[in-house]
Amino acid sequence: MGSADGEPYRHLSNAYGKNHFEVDKPFQSILGHFTGKVPDLSSLGSFAGIELYEVADYVDKTGAPKLITWSIGGERVDEVWLDPSERRVLQRLMTEFGVNKPPYRGGTWFDHYASIYLISDPGIACILTVTNQTAYALHKYGNQEQKKLIPALIGESGVSYGATWFTETQGGSDLGANLVESQQEGGVWRISGDTKYFASNAGLADHALVSARPRGGKEGAKGLGLFLVPRFDSAGRRNFTVRRLKDKSATVSVPTGEVEFHRAEAQPVGELRNGIYYIMENLMVSRLANSFGALGIARKAYLEAYYYVQKRTAFGRRLVEHPLIRRDLVDMEVSIEGSLALAFKAVDQFERSWKEAPPYSDAYHYARLLTHVTKNVTADMAASVTRTAMEVLGGIGFLREFPVERLHREALITPIWEGPSNIQALDMLEVMAKKQAHLTLLDDMRKTRDKIVRGKDVAELAVRKIEEATARLPALDGERAQFYGKDVLNVLGNGIATVMLLEIGNRSDARFIDVGRLYSLRFLEGKWYGEDAVVGAEKLFAIDR
Repeated sequence: MGSADGEPYRHLSNAYGKNHFEVDKPFQSILGHFTGKVPDLSSLGSFAGIELYEVADYVDKTGAPKLITWSIGGERVDEVWLDPSERRVLQRLMTEFGVNKPPYRGGTWFDHYASIYLISDPGIACILTVTNQTAYALHKYGNQEQKKLIPALIGESGVSYGATWFTETQGGSDLGANLVESQQEGGVWRISGDTKYFASNAGLADHALVSARPRGGKEGAKGLGLFLVPRFDSAGRRNFTVRRLKDKSATVSVPTGEVEFHRAEAQPVGELRNGIYYIMENLMVSRLANSFGALGIARKAYLEAYYYVQKRTAFGRRLVEHPLIRRDLVDMEVSIEGSLALAFKAVDQFERSWKEAPPYSDAYHYARLLTHVTKNVTADMAASVTRTAMEVLGGIGFLREFPVERLHREALITPIWEGPSNIQALDMLEVMAKKQAHLTLLDDMRKTRDKIVRGKDVAELAVRKIEEATARLPALDGERAQFYGKDVLNVLGNGIATVMLLEIGNRSDARFIDVGRLYSLRFLEGKWYGEDAVVGAEKLFAIDR
């Protein structure tokens, strides 16, 4: 499938057949601002707009993964059968496009997360992300034998899949409540427990990272170790059991199941006493991936709406000529661009500090703060933008046969995956109270504001909002600070997004000064857009200008 010409899917989608990298000029500009040079992602953009886009929709509607429990010979196998088209897509993303390679092979996290954005299918991206998380942990903390697994996990030498299984039934996001236990027997670590409840890549993973508490160890999260559990033990036997796959509202393309361990062979990763720190690092990787998955979904939904309103007519005019439709497009575009600037700021800080190990520096804690904020803002944005796109398409947008309906369902997982907004708020409060990460944030935002010339009044307002939000917390006791945690989370996210848009506008592309002003009005000040938003709307929402 090398061309969109003659493909039936073009009858269902307005965005199909377009190069999703080349049409997205704001994405290119923001990425280029942070990297100094826009990487050539045209090949992936073409793949994302044709084969990948069609396969993602097809798998959701028709080709869900299936758990194969028994072989024809009566053996227990517990493996997942993927639709062949999805399997080929994954292999190409791993090998041809090298989505997981950059951080470990001379590239950057910008390259990796830009690819996740273009993929923009949370299920397929999740398969790649948990595989990348496995490579990440082994790259930083694995022994020499464990590091030998990395080439296949990044698609450099064959393809294997990883997984991160931390969540259990009784605790959910409360990792300290984990009951899965590890114990040494004759020099071999074994894991037992029932059950890892939301286990992505269940039945697909060749190796899984698993949180488990060494028997007799500390209670709570700090008592957890991180273990590598292979699909097969040293005798070649299946090493764990997949109880079932989940029947989900969306993210159908990633097999998510329940996994049980019955004395499974396991290998400690790094030092057992640092397990929770390794896990939290791993979650930073996936929370940023969640952010770019959310952004990619929102952009796909926007593309569907944007190209639809160019053609559809109502009341004697094309939809795009109606002021309210233009307002919807501006709302969506401003939301996406602000969130994208925030997300790449978080990646920039992660890129600077990701090689650190415990105990961490202020730079690492700042990266963690930005990750919590970014994960929350981008997820809320995706849910809102995809809903608006459905509304722009009207009844067509609500029909399952067209992709916008799926994109909205996909977006709704992003506020939940990798810790819902309440968890992000609590983790943000923790890194502020214990690590004083907000002081680094304030210093950074003030220095950035001082370099902004055009739009300085808006930058000053944004920084003042950030200062007010962080200053309020020390005066509150723990319970009240938690009550307002999400409010602070949103103010910080929207304030940082505004400052970053203005910085990009001053240094790279003057258009972002207008976007920054509008973002501030919409999300920081709660005011109406100015007349410039009406007069210059076409310049703002025409992403392929």
